[in-house]
Amino acid sequence: MELATGFEPISRDGWRALAVEVLRKSGIETEAPEEALSTATYDGVTVAPLYDLDDLPGDPGLPGEAPYVRGARGTPGWDVRQRHAVADPEAVLADLENGVTSLWLVVGDGAIPVDALGAVLKDVYLDLAPVVLEAGERVREAAEVLFGRGSAVRGNLGASAVGGPGLELARRCLDGFPGLGAVTVDATPFHDAGGSDAEELGCSIAQGVAELRALTDGGLSVEQALGQIEFRYAATADQFATIAKLRAARRLWARVAEVCGAAGGPVGGPVGGAVGGPVGGPGGYGGQRQHAVTSSAMMTARDPWVNMLRTTLACFAAGVGGAEAVTVQPFDACLGLPDAFSRRIARNTQALLLEESGLGRVIDPAGGSWYVERRTADLAERAWAWFQEIEAAGGITRAAGLVADRIAATRARRADDVAHRRLPITGVSEFPDVHEKPVRPPTPAQAASETGGLPRIRYAEEFEALRDLADAQPERPTVFLATIGPVAAHTARAAFAANLFQAGGLDTETAGPGADPEQIATAFAVSGTSVACLCSTDKLYAQHAAAVATALRKAGARKVWLAGKGEYEGVDGNLYAGCDALAVLRETFDDLEVTR
Repeated sequence: MELATGFEPISRDGWRALAVEVLRKSGIETEAPEEALSTATYDGVTVAPLYDLDDLPGDPGLPGEAPYVRGARGTPGWDVRQRHAVADPEAVLADLENGVTSLWLVVGDGAIPVDALGAVLKDVYLDLAPVVLEAGERVREAAEVLFGRGSAVRGNLGASAVGGPGLELARRCLDGFPGLGAVTVDATPFHDAGGSDAEELGCSIAQGVAELRALTDGGLSVEQALGQIEFRYAATADQFATIAKLRAARRLWARVAEVCGAAGGPVGGPVGGAVGGPVGGPGGYGGQRQHAVTSSAMMTARDPWVNMLRTTLACFAAGVGGAEAVTVQPFDACLGLPDAFSRRIARNTQALLLEESGLGRVIDPAGGSWYVERRTADLAERAWAWFQEIEAAGGITRAAGLVADRIAATRARRADDVAHRRLPITGVSEFPDVHEKPVRPPTPAQAASETGGLPRIRYAEEFEALRDLADAQPERPTVFLATIGPVAAHTARAAFAANLFQAGGLDTETAGPGADPEQIATAFAVSGTSVACLCSTDKLYAQHAAAVATALRKAGARKVWLAGKGEYEGVDGNLYAGCDALAVLRETFDDLEVTR
């Protein structure tokens, strides 16, 4: 029996007619519901409300085959990779004994000392557990430790062939360490600086091409060079964006491999153009090696428990998107070095998705989705155009200024969305707990990756800076909510105003039900604050707002806000959905004379 039995078929025109009626009831007059209900990403990719077969961009191929949109491997599951930045052999073994299958080790100043790396890996079977290094200027020394463990060692040395020892190390790997790669293209600095998905992708492909040129100019074949490179991308809680990004990344890199002459079959798809560099001979290209790490930019120091939800979504998206290795950052990463509990939660997040949820049993579960395939293709087109712009400017190194400016513009747009709470951050800009207790005392921060001169930001940091400032005061600053009318009338807007002020660490005190201006003003005077916010319905505002505001002024109010959009005598400004919450909070801090 077919599931659709008994249901009348519906066309896009039928859906459109129904959508027009629903929008009209919401006060939106339009004959183009797709436009009214569509949104655009920071890359200009349109996210439509409805997709159908006509939206498919073409054949994405098969898993494990060019153009590798459906995965570089024809098998399900992924490598569970845990990051360690402290010389703690017991923690490393505990991870490996409890579900982790590979290691990401940060080596150098402020992290694992090079001379301690051997002790950290002493009891690790490197033929079973691959190791990826992040060693910066100490990469040669760290690599020697791995070379000293025999030819069966697997992983990637994390070097660069552009101004670094990547070429030299790649030759060593090819000569006697078939399981080792030498070069990592880390795209996370572009993401952590506030870049969009297409900007992250375009920069990564440009960096990858620079590495490819350096390796082939040094004598490696195209296939040999491609086999030495691994890519690292950020995975966010926007699951469909992450899925599309990883799929698009493989298509883009397959296009590069095709233009450079790597064997592996024809590569189709929406991207075009040409890439410079040498052309290789026969061999085989197996697709882009991808390591996805949950985004640092999306993490919060406040209410860090919510990070568990963010990283779970990001891990899910990375797995569905086809990453070969996934790192889940500990939920308390913003508080410094993780402890045993947070590392356990990080690795168990992956175990739950792989084993209990069965995600590791399915190859490319998003494949064939009209929405995912369309979004993948659209993102690939924009990323390829950005990559070509970087190449036209002389490549990723010479285009550093262009890259920084482009990412800065996107960062500013996102910051504006965060400030206006169009991009809400749960536990920080929305639903904050102003009296939350710390998860644990802060510890020294983890060693940070090189950023190439780009800033490293977190979306929540502006709100969290205000929270820190409020916490540092001898007494928590307070805003008085002048609630007008019965509880049923003022509750909604009082809750909205309290949520906004608490996002900056400000406490709120409520007048309670009533409409008498003198009684409200007396309660305000008792509160000891100098800022008030009127909270009620538009109907009651028309009757009482001006009188209450005047009474509050006489009682010493320096600033009077109103929750809503009406203009009334004595009211200085308005709070409403979409207002600049950060500007409101900073102005309120000034009015409250908060010590900085």
